[in-house]
Amino acid sequence: MEIMTNQRFRNAGKYLRALVICSLVGLGLVVCLLIGIFIYAKILGPPPLAVPQSTLYMASDESIIGESHTGEKRYWADITDISPDLIHATIAIEDQSFYEHHGFDYKRIAGALLADLKAMAKVQGASTISQQYAKNLFLDQDKTWTRKIKEAFYTLRIEMSYTKEQILEGYLNTIYYGNRAYGAQAASQFYFGKDAADLTLAESAMLAGIPKGPSVYSPLASFEKAKQRQKLILTSMVENQYITKEEMANAFNEELTFVGEHQYYVNTVAPYFQDAVKAVLKSQLDLDERMIELGGLRVYTTLDRQKQEIAEKTIEEVMTEDTSMQVGFVSMNPKNGHVEAMVGGTDYEESSFNRALQAIRQPGSTMKPLLYYAAIKQGFTPASTVMSKPTTFRFDDGQSTYAPHNFNNKYADGEITMAQALALSDNIYAVKTHLFLGEETLVKTAKDFGIQSKMAKVPSLALGTSGLRVTELANAYSMLANGGKRTDPVFITRVEDYKGDVLYEAKGSNEQILDKDTAFVVTEMMTGIFDQTLNGYASVTGSTISDQLTRPYAAKSGSTETDSWMAGFSPQLVTAVWTGYDDNQTIDLVKEKAFAKTIWGNYMEDAHQGLPVRQFTPTKNTVGVYVEPSTGKLATENCPDKRLTYFIKGTEPTEYCSLHLPEYGAEEKQIEKEPTPKEKKPWYKKILPWTS
Repeated sequence: MEIMTNQRFRNAGKYLRALVICSLVGLGLVVCLLIGIFIYAKILGPPPLAVPQSTLYMASDESIIGESHTGEKRYWADITDISPDLIHATIAIEDQSFYEHHGFDYKRIAGALLADLKAMAKVQGASTISQQYAKNLFLDQDKTWTRKIKEAFYTLRIEMSYTKEQILEGYLNTIYYGNRAYGAQAASQFYFGKDAADLTLAESAMLAGIPKGPSVYSPLASFEKAKQRQKLILTSMVENQYITKEEMANAFNEELTFVGEHQYYVNTVAPYFQDAVKAVLKSQLDLDERMIELGGLRVYTTLDRQKQEIAEKTIEEVMTEDTSMQVGFVSMNPKNGHVEAMVGGTDYEESSFNRALQAIRQPGSTMKPLLYYAAIKQGFTPASTVMSKPTTFRFDDGQSTYAPHNFNNKYADGEITMAQALALSDNIYAVKTHLFLGEETLVKTAKDFGIQSKMAKVPSLALGTSGLRVTELANAYSMLANGGKRTDPVFITRVEDYKGDVLYEAKGSNEQILDKDTAFVVTEMMTGIFDQTLNGYASVTGSTISDQLTRPYAAKSGSTETDSWMAGFSPQLVTAVWTGYDDNQTIDLVKEKAFAKTIWGNYMEDAHQGLPVRQFTPTKNTVGVYVEPSTGKLATENCPDKRLTYFIKGTEPTEYCSLHLPEYGAEEKQIEKEPTPKEKKPWYKKILPWTS
């Protein structure tokens, strides 16, 4: 018996040792597993915390003009830009031990497990803010054990990689508050029409109660249930010593006003302009579509809301409902190339095709300022004369002919000056000059003016038969307006990511491309299209709108059978307008032919309201003299018409007009050159000449 008892003890000891060994092995395996999980989590590194967010577009005054999203309104707010009351309310109701635990609240987990075991189902949650954040970022909303395991792993990675403030900021920016509002900023704007930083205690407690069940606890769904949950949250805030009982009572009794609508919508302002901005983000900044649409970017644009409104209103008033003509419109600041207004069609909902940026149309006579710039560079002057009469040009040993004609077939049937030819838009002068310079010259000059569209080396190029974009013409005229410096149409000044880090910032160019003296001489010639009278055979091309203009402008109109243009500038603003039919239908009606000029004139006058009247300032190497327009010679006191005309110094005429001298023995009087206007210096510049 004693032997058997000893045997039992020995066997029991073996079993006990085996159990201890197995337990130790099992514990070791668990420890190894946990260590392995921690090492694996460390190797993987910080999980990306980026979530789809609305990209916002701002005008030049930083007001919101539009946004892009997939139906989820989400705007990232820094933790410092969220009301402390909302932060405290959220912690009080969602995770009171947030700052003490390392991602998991074991007491709450144990309580939830017991509840689940009793119900034999997943009925109670014990998720911390860190766990909820992990779920919002990486997982779906299914209540399964598999999802909980994944959630735990992501929570571990988040807690190992980020501070509590970063986690809390991320959670408050991703939690769903109902009504397509994700994050505190979007929810604050939707429910209360204010930023998250400006929420009161009462509003914060109301907002913090919504995520538990937006369809139940939203004040717009059930105000009674929302108030009950608000009281619960305020009570918890008292218990956690965030507020006093008196503050709780005041907040609960505070009367709240709900807005119930989102502030920003897609393409609500300047839709064609916004499309152009997105194209720039993609093509020039090399951002992909998802980053553009859902990257939470802040895109600061050049749009001037006031000028945009003027442009849209003007086009709507001029382009009558009984026409199917379309419009392309661009207005730029010539100093920096900032596109301040853009209209790409009469109805964006009907057609989003941007005729200001995408359509390539024949510019007609608006090409002539570029041609005459090239001519002056090669020795021509505003007084250079050419015979204007019906002319047939022959090429290829007489096998090919080209016979351009003037508008209404009106010709001087004599010599006219370049200044006259530009003001009257004489086509014979233009083609003769073009062929004299060589067809290659205008092609090269167009490139110097920033035109990228292909220009054909043909005689008709002088009359604008090679197509270009409205933006290209506006940009070319900007270089005349700013004295010949390079400009490129600028739509974006700065791009920031959702954290406020600058991804892109526009840099201005001060590169001198054109000769500034020649640019000024051409600019002054372009003012001639608004002269009230011109001693010639026809009215100037801007005469139909000149009466309404109240300040100096330089401009040129252009027309083909299918296109109507008006482009020009003041020292402060450049605007180009095209009107025509999408299907290249001929423009027959007189009123339709006038649309472009009328839009341009009305817009320029309204857009300049409140701006100082500025003259075009002569450059140092130019001189102004009074010229008799038809001869290009110096005017005498007997000339009935005389115009102050600018020349590059040394090229001004020296011979006086003899057409209007007295018949008998009158002595020709010398006419002094008009001194170049000088800007009167303020008193402080005389003392401090380096001030600007």
